[in-house]
Amino acid sequence: MSRPSAPVLPAAGELVGGASWRQGGSPWSLARGRELGSLPVLVALVVLALVFQAFNQNFLSPDNLVNLTLQSATTGVITLGVVLVLLVGQIDLSVGAVSGLAAAVVAVGFVQEGWPLVLAVVVAVAIGAAFGAGYGWLYTRLGVPTFVITLAGLLVSVGLQVRVLGSTGSINLPYESWLVRFAQQTFLPPVASYAVVAGVVLLYLGTRLVERHRRLAAELPAASLGAVGLRALVLAVVLGVPTWYLNLNRGVGAMFALFVLLVAVTDLLLRRTRWGRSVRAVGSNVESARRAGFAVRRVYVSVFMACTGLAALGGVLSAGRLAAANQGTGGSDTNLTAIAAAVIGGTSLFGGRGNAWSAVLGVFVIHSISSGLTLLNLDSSIRYIVTGVVLALAVTIDSLGRRRTVTQAAR
Repeated sequence: MSRPSAPVLPAAGELVGGASWRQGGSPWSLARGRELGSLPVLVALVVLALVFQAFNQNFLSPDNLVNLTLQSATTGVITLGVVLVLLVGQIDLSVGAVSGLAAAVVAVGFVQEGWPLVLAVVVAVAIGAAFGAGYGWLYTRLGVPTFVITLAGLLVSVGLQVRVLGSTGSINLPYESWLVRFAQQTFLPPVASYAVVAGVVLLYLGTRLVERHRRLAAELPAASLGAVGLRALVLAVVLGVPTWYLNLNRGVGAMFALFVLLVAVTDLLLRRTRWGRSVRAVGSNVESARRAGFAVRRVYVSVFMACTGLAALGGVLSAGRLAAANQGTGGSDTNLTAIAAAVIGGTSLFGGRGNAWSAVLGVFVIHSISSGLTLLNLDSSIRYIVTGVVLALAVTIDSLGRRRTVTQAAR
């Protein structure tokens, strides 16, 4: 994907999330002057939930929502990597195939070759990261377009997957293995799930208070204590209520908890480290980022490695959830779903805008559509059509927001 021709490099505060309340702006000024961020996605989720619940009372049942979180976890891990690549204004078309190759490596290594399962998982993820390192090197050193590189990687990954699986084309994982038990049967105890929610809220509150102190010390606008406390309270409700509701059934799956943990860590890296600022700066304007002293080549390589490494991890989790790896693992559906989820979740196709939580929102929209239509006994053709319409709307909103930002910067 080509980089935007003439974007404006955002100010330091905008690199970590745009014009937000932390600079003292109101939600109304945010809506008037900047992109709406995750608001349209949240509205879409609410609308989808209400519509499907109206047609089938089982959609919002605890059992269905537990299944929805488990289904979202594997796709979400892959989507998280796609979000990182989109943030630098590039794209990776091979994530589905790389996930399928990783699943095949885990299955063959553990079942047929007798490797320890931990070793098989590490090798699979390392192979995935190696693909990303190759993409980054070819793009930064030789200037080969990433669209072409990753398309070639897709074909290579599919060929290697078929080769690794051999003539059988399918390998089953033992149900007693820890990977299958982790993906299918392991759920957090209620106390542990509430403790995780409390930890996340306290961490969020602490970082916001530290940030407020630093901004005041630098004589910059900062959110009031009331605003910080209100946002922490909203976060506690947003996380606590679903956790309580899921605990009415089997609870929060360990695999979904791992996905949320990966998202939280990635979000922290993007907002609080020089690497994260570099990612956003490169995605906003690569030449400005280079002149500002950011290591542009290393940013591209690291982002592609993170993307394909996460894709491989998603493939490993998928093999555990299905207790098998076959030639259909990581097929075209996986690739398209991950990319669509990243865009629908609010990550800009033009680079520089978006956050790690886009992966969570995007996969929830995608899998809510799939789950709702399944409950209504509608075939997959409707699912593709609805998902395509939602994707088109997301890209349209992104394009309009980018056009408005460029227009305001030119004034």
